[in-house]
Amino acid sequence: MTSHFWIMVLFAFFVSLVFAVLMRDDPRAQLKTAGMMLGAFVVAAYVLGWLMYPLPL
Repeated sequence: MTSHFWIMVLFAFFVSLVFAVLMRDDPRAQLKTAGMMLGAFVVAAYVLGWLMYPLPL
């Protein structure tokens, strides 16, 4: 069974990869940018998820 967290990480991986390729020309800079974006996406989604947890639906 696949969890929502791993699907979100996979999505963040591909989005950060595409953004890094579009933004940078050097492959080393692309990897660094993609890694930083991936970390930022995952941390931001996790924090926002916990901030929204007490909100009623």
